[in-house]
Amino acid sequence: MVRKTSVRMTAIKEYPFDLSDLKNQNNDTRISRPTDQLSSNQVFTITPSAPSNDGKRKVSIMADEGSKDRENLPSERNGRVSAQAEGPSRRKSNLHNAMAAEIDTSWDRPAHIEGRYKKYSTTSSIYSKKALSHQSEHIERSWWYACCQKCHTEESGIPSWEPPHWQKICPYPLCPSYRRFAQNVSILLIGIMVWVLVWIILGDTAAPGGQLFMLAVLTIAAHFGGWLIMKVTTLPPLIGMLIVGIIMKNIGFVNFDADYQHVASYIRKIALTIILTRAGLDLDPTAMKKFFFTVIKLALLPWAIECGLCAVMCNLLLGLPWDWAFLLGSIFAAVSPAVIVPCLFRLREKGLGVSKGIPTLVLAVSGIDDAASVAIFGIVSSIMFSSASLTTNIIQGPLSVIGGVAFGVFCGYLVKYIPERNDAFLVPIRVLLLLTGGLMSVLGSEEIGWGGGGPLAVIAFAFVACKEWVEQGWELDDNPVATAFEIFWMFFEPMLFAITGAQVVIADLPPHLVLVGGGIIITCIVVRALLTSISAVRSNLNMKEKIFVGLAWMAKATVQAALAPVALDEVRKMSLDDETMTELTNYAEIIITVCIMSIVITAPLGAIVITITGPRLLSKTTKPPVLEGWRRSHRPSIRDISIIDEEEIAERDAEAEAEVQNSPPVSPVPTTTPNAYSTPNPVTVQPNHRT
Repeated sequence: MVRKTSVRMTAIKEYPFDLSDLKNQNNDTRISRPTDQLSSNQVFTITPSAPSNDGKRKVSIMADEGSKDRENLPSERNGRVSAQAEGPSRRKSNLHNAMAAEIDTSWDRPAHIEGRYKKYSTTSSIYSKKALSHQSEHIERSWWYACCQKCHTEESGIPSWEPPHWQKICPYPLCPSYRRFAQNVSILLIGIMVWVLVWIILGDTAAPGGQLFMLAVLTIAAHFGGWLIMKVTTLPPLIGMLIVGIIMKNIGFVNFDADYQHVASYIRKIALTIILTRAGLDLDPTAMKKFFFTVIKLALLPWAIECGLCAVMCNLLLGLPWDWAFLLGSIFAAVSPAVIVPCLFRLREKGLGVSKGIPTLVLAVSGIDDAASVAIFGIVSSIMFSSASLTTNIIQGPLSVIGGVAFGVFCGYLVKYIPERNDAFLVPIRVLLLLTGGLMSVLGSEEIGWGGGGPLAVIAFAFVACKEWVEQGWELDDNPVATAFEIFWMFFEPMLFAITGAQVVIADLPPHLVLVGGGIIITCIVVRALLTSISAVRSNLNMKEKIFVGLAWMAKATVQAALAPVALDEVRKMSLDDETMTELTNYAEIIITVCIMSIVITAPLGAIVITITGPRLLSKTTKPPVLEGWRRSHRPSIRDISIIDEEEIAERDAEAEAEVQNSPPVSPVPTTTPNAYSTPNPVTVQPNHRT
């Protein structure tokens, strides 16, 4: 005789019950579904479970994987009963079940501010945020919805608290979360109060229309312009920063006087120091030692050809003298890690080119390339703007290079021993030593007339210091000093590119210069890409990878923005007659125009080419690497620099907890004071179910 029950078993998954309940019912229950109506595809499995505390053995009934009713069951991820379930399962509303699969992905939810394992209703901030975003399908498919969704990033940690009716006033994702909104308002209030204090102290220069006020507004606008370009187009933010500088100059908002042009020149020098320090910290000592000749060949040979080609074409087509032409060539031949690194991060995240170390190779070559550009620029500018004899300048050039490298190596070995490796303030002291040492090298070398030695000293200082720190136990891919300089770059990047863009007046640009300059730029980057692919002969790269490496080094941005206005600053310092001053100023403005055009053309083009050709030309590993350290994020936070190793403390706490769980029970001992850095063990209270 087949036992009959009023429970629709097809809607129950693993529901435990006692067999004695069925014995007590016997024939008193009514048949809700005849046996002959059961489908042949419906198979139920009775799975015995472990005996309970009262000695009774419980079983669970669930539909077979191949049954049709299995399709109507809730997903294993949610572990819920559908809305049609009757009997022991409490009926739930259609709205709750319709949104269940999208809201609660698991019963094991992280801790919430209002309690552990909290069930969210339609009035909850977390529920309503996502529920409102899925109300209608046509809204999700609209372009404005996709744009707003793209501008918001997922928040980690405790979900944001929201005041009542926040979602009705500011629905998600059209508006940010309350946490982000409150954070932005706090920053705005702090900025306003700081500006008022500076205005009181400095006077008219910080007032609206003043020079300092103009510089601050230009920097903030450039930051938001870069953010908008990055969010909407995924292009490097420096493109938006440069465009904002050009726009604000041509609408008449920016007009720096001589004093603030001097301040802008120092801002460019500080930014150059940060750029070169990051280039030195990005160099992999192991890769440089293993592939030294390959890196030098791929870096210097295409750089020299591009520099010479640019100088010849500028002399013949733009009428620049040979010294000015080579000065422009030395600036133009540098590539930009600021454009390459974000693109390589996305490719490495997908496991593209990792097997042969192409991201590391591209970064190493770009660092050597920038070092060569800055060194040659310093030597040529020292010869051009120095009052010493030509013989003295020729001898001084190689000596400045040797002296700069030697000074940088000495400082790098010095910071191996100072400060002591277990110092509580190790990270901030090392950051300050690198920053102040680099600034002293760049500014001091210009002061004594050895302009080519300072930038090389900065790169050598950072490279040797990073090498020694790695030998002491630091990870190359997760260097806190490198993270600090990335944060410095976040502040100086909008200032550098906005000030550089503010040098261009579109109405004053000769059409001949724009057309000829654009032709020179395109010709040089095409020739360099071909020469780089040819220079990769006798390497372990195949033909597709050689083509990608050649295309990866076409982007130009940081060095051009930092060095292009230097010649104009030097010309303004000279005491010359009006005719000579006008001629030299024209040459300097040609250099600025060509360099800015190279940024506008090659930076977005290089980012697009790397993004498109990477998946097609690079081989993909079966298991992409876990990016724990290598460029963990495009934009780091100040919280990434920590004096206390929180991961080590967490691992130590986890090991101690595992030992406690695996150890046999012991007699109670007196309570001791817990460790200051340890976290309390979670206590889980299971509810008592009455049968």
